Amino acid sequence: MDEGAKGRMTRDGIRIYEPADFAGMHAAGKLAAEILDEIAEFVVVGQTTGELDRIITEKVTAAGATSATIGYKGYQHASCISVNHVVCHGIPGDKRLKDGDILNIDVTVIVDGWFGDTSRMYVAGKLSRKAERLIDVTHDALMRGIETVKPGNTFGDIGHAIQSFVEGHRMSVVRDFCGHGLGRVFHAPPNVLHYGRAGTGPVLEEGMFFTIEPMVNLGRPETKVLADDWTAVTRDKSLSAQFEHSVGVTATGFEIFTSSPAGKFHPTWG
Repeated sequence: MDEGAKGRMTRDGIRIYEPADFAGMHAAGKLAAEILDEIAEFVVVGQTTGELDRIITEKVTAAGATSATIGYKGYQHASCISVNHVVCHGIPGDKRLKDGDILNIDVTVIVDGWFGDTSRMYVAGKLSRKAERLIDVTHDALMRGIETVKPGNTFGDIGHAIQSFVEGHRMSVVRDFCGHGLGRVFHAPPNVLHYGRAGTGPVLEEGMFFTIEPMVNLGRPETKVLADDWTAVTRDKSLSAQFEHSVGVTATGFEIFTSSPAGKFHPTWG
């Protein structure tokens, strides 16, 4: 089935999927979440991000799935691994994790044509108090955004819930990157902003699938992309954190496709 085979499009270009399509998204999301559960034991002081990516690649292959990122716009890895002040799209390599490093691992898999996209935070060694606060606020901001998801609300409501919570803790929301629609494709409308005004933007409808993935900085929100054209870092070198779930809009609210089967979505859980 191609992207246009079922469902309909809103006037904003957002695909509305069929009720039967939720099962495919749950299967893809579950595998991505299981891989992130299983990688946790390997996030230790002295480990390289390249080795973490190698393990993730093996797990994707062993599951009979496909990595959505290998070959995507020339990218050659099954994960993005963003350490400390790297906001997103960190490229795995020879960097060894040091005590207290925090990192986001982002994985997207394709299962029977459906895309499962999720990321979460990890820590190597002992978690500092300021990093713990950042991780807690980022996680809770994501969940507050998700809790606004139901038919009749707007994408502006999601962004407002996230932004107001983060800024209430004197941290900042990254503006340069956003969530996105997905389903039978990796990226599709809408752009899901993590800031904004309540009541603005497209109206949520049952059958919409998209990611919510706020990036939160301890310092200012500005980012810059390094010479590799992938890695985004905070301009002020402050710590950054991110959590991401893929969700679907139901008749009465939402379903999370990428919940952690082992209850390890937050690095201090499980």
